[in-house]
Amino acid sequence: MHNLAIALHLKGYQVTGSDDEIFEPAKTRLAKYGLLPEKWGWYPENIRDDIGVVILGMHAHKDNPELRHAIELGLKVFSFPEYLYEQSKAKKRVVIGGSHGKTTITSIIMHALKYNGIDFDYMVGSQLEGFDTMVKITSEAPIAIFEGDEYLSSPIDPRPKFHLYKPHIALLSGIAWDHINVFPTFENYTGQFTQFINLIEKNGTLIYFDSDPVLGRIIKETRADIRLVPYSSLPGITKSGITYLVFEGKYYPLQVFGEHNLQNIGGGMLVCRELGLTDEQFFTSIISFRGAAKRLQLVGSNENTNIYIDFAHSPSKLKATIKAVKEQFPGRSLVACMELHTYSSLNSEFLTEYYGTMMPADHAIIYFNPDTFGHKRLQPFTPEDVTTAFGGNNISVLSDPEKLATELLSYNWSEKNLLMMSSGNFSGIDLTEISKRILNM
Repeated sequence: MHNLAIALHLKGYQVTGSDDEIFEPAKTRLAKYGLLPEKWGWYPENIRDDIGVVILGMHAHKDNPELRHAIELGLKVFSFPEYLYEQSKAKKRVVIGGSHGKTTITSIIMHALKYNGIDFDYMVGSQLEGFDTMVKITSEAPIAIFEGDEYLSSPIDPRPKFHLYKPHIALLSGIAWDHINVFPTFENYTGQFTQFINLIEKNGTLIYFDSDPVLGRIIKETRADIRLVPYSSLPGITKSGITYLVFEGKYYPLQVFGEHNLQNIGGGMLVCRELGLTDEQFFTSIISFRGAAKRLQLVGSNENTNIYIDFAHSPSKLKATIKAVKEQFPGRSLVACMELHTYSSLNSEFLTEYYGTMMPADHAIIYFNPDTFGHKRLQPFTPEDVTTAFGGNNISVLSDPEKLATELLSYNWSEKNLLMMSSGNFSGIDLTEISKRILNM
């Protein structure tokens, strides 16, 4: 939301906003542009009848006093994705969806277009090197690249976000059940992707990962006017810890690694083809792509140890991320630590979906904060429940951040890598300080 506020401010709109708490980096960024509220909280008097549009974020509840007053005044209330569509109706819209990889694929496309001097608007779910904000909305750009999240649009709009963008070019990376609090069955979840495909503009294009069995089943129902374009992993080899992408006899050194990233690059390449880039332009640009924040992001390293953080939290993401690090460093053991933080991962019924996901790690740590169950109004489970659900004999389960820090510092880190995976922050432990201590051992 704060990125959208800045984007609209830069477009010349008068922007104001409210929140009951504002964290970094949003606080500093909003202050830089004079957009920080004078005081925290919700005040109906902030909402006047001369306001053109109210944009509602996910944090506000249905009974929010400012929202109620806006509805009483008859003001137009947009959700975040609804307003992005409103601002991009006249543009060629590209939407990247799927249960995994969508942030990275969106970032790959953005990097390649910028490298080759093509103007575009965008919305992406992570900070990307070379881009000041995660949202750009202009009058001039002819293209809009949106990451298509399947989560709900707003507290008063239960439609999945990616249903509102109506793309001309769509990409789906794969489907693996997630967001159980909103989509209680696998069939209900997959149905959202079927509907997304049906919302592609007439004579549009759907690019899809051809090895995903669920996608393979769903695309059989695609409208006849939609052009189907399959993609697969691009070939690559690893030498001396560097992955090289191999295409038409040429070798391109990458700064990212893992089979899942070779898939992501394959999808990004086909989208960029649709937008007019040659393959040579694309591959030349991808050499300098360093990945999105918290997507196998290297925190620090020495001659014996690399430390990565990653957003992985769902079963499919855990498997892909652990596999990538193990294959990239076959001579090193791996300590993989993940936090159960999302509604799905903290649901005892969904927990069994994680079976086997951490077994490839040499040492696996599962962390959860017991207080989170209360915040999310979920029935708590025990460490024993977690151990049984994940399976394997390489797991320790912790629920105290100090014990987590102690455990991480107890290992001999010679020829050993660390992978920290979460959509949260491990209850605020100082990963930067822990990383420094590990690397100085």
